[in-house]
Amino acid sequence: MTRPTLRAARPVQHARILGVGGVRGENVVVNDDIVGPINSSDEWIRQRTGIVSRRRAGQDVTVADLAERAANEALAAAGLQGSDVDTVLVSTVTWFEQTPSLAAVVADRIGATPAPAYDISAACAGYAYGIAQADALVRAGTARHVLVIGVEKMSDFIDPTDRSISFLLGDGAGAAVVGPSDEPGIGQTVWGSDGSAAAMIGQTHSWLDYRNAEPGTEVGWPTLRQEGPSVYKWAVFQMTPVAEQAIEAAGLRPEDIDVFLPHQANMRIIDHMVKKLGLREDVVVARDIAETGNTSAASIPLATERLLREGQAKSGDIALQIGFGAGLAYAAQVVVLP
Repeated sequence: MTRPTLRAARPVQHARILGVGGVRGENVVVNDDIVGPINSSDEWIRQRTGIVSRRRAGQDVTVADLAERAANEALAAAGLQGSDVDTVLVSTVTWFEQTPSLAAVVADRIGATPAPAYDISAACAGYAYGIAQADALVRAGTARHVLVIGVEKMSDFIDPTDRSISFLLGDGAGAAVVGPSDEPGIGQTVWGSDGSAAAMIGQTHSWLDYRNAEPGTEVGWPTLRQEGPSVYKWAVFQMTPVAEQAIEAAGLRPEDIDVFLPHQANMRIIDHMVKKLGLREDVVVARDIAETGNTSAASIPLATERLLREGQAKSGDIALQIGFGAGLAYAAQVVVLP
């Protein structure tokens, strides 16, 4: 008996980003507003991180609210509606519900039902992870239009007295629509993780520890912390080679890059990577961290949205983007800007 042959999805040769959108927390928090509890100064924060202010959302604003607004902006930029979306991917580590996924909630809010939807937990690398998956889904013929959202409300997980990470963090959401293209618009993704170093960035303790804590103990609300010097060395010395590999995987050279979109972790890390990569002197470098802060999974799409909105970058520019952070997880790819 002859076995039947399965009918596979019809593949598409190329994919690209069709539109981006972004929203930031409505409150501007300058350095002087937060230096007291960490016994620091505006000058110290500027010198160490390049941050002048960060944007944080009000208590009544949820991660879902931020994600929905960014999604609608990206759809408008792409000339699409929610009903045109075939898949919704949301990268976040600050959604309070284990289930349902934030992606499913957002898909319903924007009118994308019954599109498949799921969350990605890769922290600061989450958006680049999402672009990698969207690219694969479109080119495989599994989806035509994929919505990728990076969103965080980091202020819900801040200990104001923590000197390792609290002063870095902001709130926001960035989104991109990925769809079919006649020409290559997303290069091969170079990505990975190193769980052996997971303790370098994470929560102070688990939710289980918080639940089981005896009354009167010091196990309070879990907040974020990092081993700052170790994270800095890892990012500076190990992420530059990843970015170089992404350029090579796209069949390009460093001088072909028009825009550099690194995770907005620290201005000193960004400056070091620019120097080591050998990019052109006129390359446009995203420095959204100065006024938005570190927004984890939202930082790359927010930086992209800002450069396009302000005219510093333009449609068709070739951009190198790289995300890296907790996990330790990382991902980089070259993309054509919408």
